Amino acid sequence: MKVSEFETDAGPLIEAYEPGRVRIEGQHYNGTVAVTAGRIMADWGPADLDELAPAHLEAIAELAPQIVVLGTGARQRFPDPAVYAVLLERGIGIEIMDTGAACRTYNILAGEGRRVVAALIN
Repeated sequence: MKVSEFETDAGPLIEAYEPGRVRIEGQHYNGTVAVTAGRIMADWGPADLDELAPAHLEAIAELAPQIVVLGTGARQRFPDPAVYAVLLERGIGIEIMDTGAACRTYNILAGEGRRVVAALIN
């Protein structure tokens, strides 16, 4: 599915998503990827949501976002709240959704100039 066609100064946008990979700035990423205005982090986390640990989100928190959009794969699944408490304790919001929705939401928030990180599990 094509996600975005607009241009912005918000940094890299997610151009397309299909199960197992995303395209960002013409490059395909398989597995996990985290995207923010200034950085693309390939393989930032586990291959499966069940393996997501606080340490994975600690690395995301160090990017100082206002909000993290967590994409959980083909369907929306929720990790144990103890896993993402590291974000909440720092005042960082988190939205959890399927990866396709997370890609679209990231582009909207980034286009608005928000400090957002898309943490995507494919």
